[in-house]
Amino acid sequence: MKKSIAVSLAVAAPLLGTTAVLYGTSSSSATNPVNVENMPLVRTIDERYMSFQVGMSHLTGGETWKTYDGSKEEGGAKQADNFEAIREVRLPTDLTNSRLRTLTEALSPLYIRYGGTTTNSVYFQDNDEPRLDQVPDGYRWILTRDSWKGALEFADAVDAKVLTGFTVSDGVRDEAHAWTPEHAAPFVAFTDSIGGEIYAAELYNEPNAREPGRTEEGESAEDFARDFALFDAFMSDASPSTKLGAPGVAALGIPVPIPSLEKVTPEQYMSAEPLPKPDLITYHFYGAVAERCVPPGAPAGVTAEQALTEEWLARPDKTFQRYKALRDNFAPDAPIWLTETGTASCGGTRWQPTFLETFRFLDTHARLAKQGLDAIFTHALISGSNGVIDEKTFMPNADYWAALLWRKLMGTKVLDAGDNQPGLHTYAHCQRGHSGGVTVLAINLQDKTETVSVSGPAELYTLTAPELQSRVVQLNGKALELGEGGTLPVIKPEPVDGDNITLAPTSISFITVPEANNTACNNPH
Repeated sequence: MKKSIAVSLAVAAPLLGTTAVLYGTSSSSATNPVNVENMPLVRTIDERYMSFQVGMSHLTGGETWKTYDGSKEEGGAKQADNFEAIREVRLPTDLTNSRLRTLTEALSPLYIRYGGTTTNSVYFQDNDEPRLDQVPDGYRWILTRDSWKGALEFADAVDAKVLTGFTVSDGVRDEAHAWTPEHAAPFVAFTDSIGGEIYAAELYNEPNAREPGRTEEGESAEDFARDFALFDAFMSDASPSTKLGAPGVAALGIPVPIPSLEKVTPEQYMSAEPLPKPDLITYHFYGAVAERCVPPGAPAGVTAEQALTEEWLARPDKTFQRYKALRDNFAPDAPIWLTETGTASCGGTRWQPTFLETFRFLDTHARLAKQGLDAIFTHALISGSNGVIDEKTFMPNADYWAALLWRKLMGTKVLDAGDNQPGLHTYAHCQRGHSGGVTVLAINLQDKTETVSVSGPAELYTLTAPELQSRVVQLNGKALELGEGGTLPVIKPEPVDGDNITLAPTSISFITVPEANNTACNNPH
């Protein structure tokens, strides 16, 4: 007879004083049982669901958002008055770095998006000469053959498929300002010549957004449709296996509208003629605007005090549902890819490299997987303030450890763990690599303990930190850190056999039940 495995949730008394229970067992009674054995299948996600962006400026060099230096910056007016004040120089990144490759490969398989604003204005230098000293007219940045070859080699080394964008600046426009394959033709031809693959592509990076230095307003729906049709025709001949995504527009989850972003709506972009049906529905989403561009307390901003609130964590939902309806109307059955996302636009928040950000990172992945998203690209894999890996040291930030556990434990089959409770979010997937097994992700947002009761053998992986805005992440009470030579630590669970598990205040726990015998989880990925 199959063993019935149940998970129960119960609220325990708030902790007193400053000592916190990090993980372990508790004899408190449990309520709200969830039968893991019979938890129904919701859907199956892409095996590369958890993916990342590497900004095109990592390949070309150029500008990026200025890293926070500890001093408070003036927000709001800076972007309009002095855009350069919140930007800094970035040199091309060494993608051959062994630690970077080790850390990234551990998150595979994945997609890597070589994209961002730089992509819109890049000039592909189609020769083997040294990088040009002067950028040709109509472009802003230079991508050499060596840099692009290195990007493709990096993706191949870490088991990643490539999504990228194409140039749309004046350098590729004809007299009627229509898009031409002036840049795309040699770019695709060179990729093919070295055995590379562009798995998926978008034409524009955020066609609805202003781009200082290139355009002060977004593209019209008519121009977008015309250009995408020309792009589609070119790619059908030059790279027919490449999946094309649209509309790739920017969206913010803030409670106040940004008129410039809604001057042309996603629905208008998708309904304009002669837009062909895309292979993928793509969009970008940020829950707020970072303090480089607006004060944290402004309606468009976000503070650390909001980071664990229900309202903040739910912000991705409304936008996703809008794009799901868009997909159903204009490209039924097309996968939906969130090709750029993070805490806040304008380069991320001050706390993004810390443990406080891991709650949003994992909750967004889990809630959108359940709702119907097919791939999510976090901005960024490597960056200053908003990378899961720090671009200057190639050391993991807090989100990295959350991503590693997701990759290790969460399979592609999404199960129905029921509705979230205020302060305690629970999600479930089939356990990766264990036929019949289930992984429950329990996110405790509260300053009090929660109890999860598991009948039957289970394994517990609890993430905590000395303080919420710490870059140190602990697994079952022990700090996670790289070993000598940049090797990853061994990820060991705490075995649990039938006892109630106390979840610490503000903690994240992955609970695996290898013997759940859930028939939906037979032969999981």
